[in-house]
Amino acid sequence: MHDYWLEFSKVALAHLLAVASPGPDFAIVLKQSLTHGRRTAIWTSIGIGTGILLHITYSLLGLGLLIHSSATWFTVVKYAGATYIAWLGVQALRTKPYEATATNRGAAPALPKPHGAFATGFLTNALNPKATLFFISLFVLLVSPHTPKLIQAAYGLWMTLATMAWFTLVSVLFTREDVRGRFLSHGHWIDRALGVVFLAFALSLALATVR
Repeated sequence: MHDYWLEFSKVALAHLLAVASPGPDFAIVLKQSLTHGRRTAIWTSIGIGTGILLHITYSLLGLGLLIHSSATWFTVVKYAGATYIAWLGVQALRTKPYEATATNRGAAPALPKPHGAFATGFLTNALNPKATLFFISLFVLLVSPHTPKLIQAAYGLWMTLATMAWFTLVSVLFTREDVRGRFLSHGHWIDRALGVVFLAFALSLALATVR
């Protein structure tokens, strides 16, 4: 009898190591937390988790293998992702001092709508070709083809919820008043630094290759 718990533990560990490593998802949650606060950051985190659900869905349907095996489809995905991440970087680099853009000195920028924050998180994750390759590899290497689709879907649901929980925790930690208070006086410089990080991620995504 197949040991699903052992298989699940391998999947969960691989996912934990991946989600905790620095990447575009972490960078966008950090930016949203420091710039716009907890509510926006949490909606962004939910969007990222939903992006994970998209990767899981096409992996279960076998569409991930199409992307993996087709140079054309992979190129479309990677350049779409690189373009979006680069756009985030340019927007961050254009950040002005908050005092110059607000009526009251030190006021924070206008808060994005929840659906806007959700879309930002979703697109950041869904258009990341490295995430695409990770989930394809995860299901090919760690999950037996004999594992029922329902069990595989349960693995996917766990990874989706775990991703949301992890980035929600990051949101809470970086929206503590003492952290944000120190940030706001130099916020535009931190935003610009994150812009450089986003552009570096975009370059990395553009140069990604199928292995």
